[in-house]
Amino acid sequence: MRAATLAELADKGFAGLTVEGVAARSGVHKTTLYRRWGTPAALAADALDVASAEPWPVPDTGSLRADLRAVARQVVAGFTDPGSGPVARSLTAAALHDPDAGRALHAYLAARHAQAAVIVNRAADRGDVPAGTDGTDVVRCAVAPLYYRLFVTGEAVDEALADRYADAAATAAAAGVFAPEAD
Repeated sequence: MRAATLAELADKGFAGLTVEGVAARSGVHKTTLYRRWGTPAALAADALDVASAEPWPVPDTGSLRADLRAVARQVVAGFTDPGSGPVARSLTAAALHDPDAGRALHAYLAARHAQAAVIVNRAADRGDVPAGTDGTDVVRCAVAPLYYRLFVTGEAVDEALADRYADAAATAAAAGVFAPEAD
């Protein structure tokens, strides 16, 4: 069902996603889909739930700055790629319009940030950032401006911007901005 939902999102966006369209694409009768999911937003939420459990390729370059750049570039690629971009934008739109899809997107992003936080832990082990640095917040700092540009201001994003924001996050982490406060 996930593949059919994602294909419908790619073709029609969230506004055009229907249970009937997913049923036609999947070969499953629409009453079955209505019984299990009920709404197009629930189908989108389910696709996000499945995706949040999938592993994400976390870079390991030996440099926090390079690792954060790679993560930020993955975000840019996910939204700008002609194949995956429409799906990513549609799933985000679903989350903005439906509480269940919103919860699913939150869980998806939390899982991705937790997976990527290991790059900050490795940097702490190398002594590049203070011990106890909050890896999840560092990753959020690197990618949040990209989401802001994409979904709040509607501005374009590219690899140069991804690098800029990743560099800012790495610099802040090295300066102790994300470390626990000393007593």
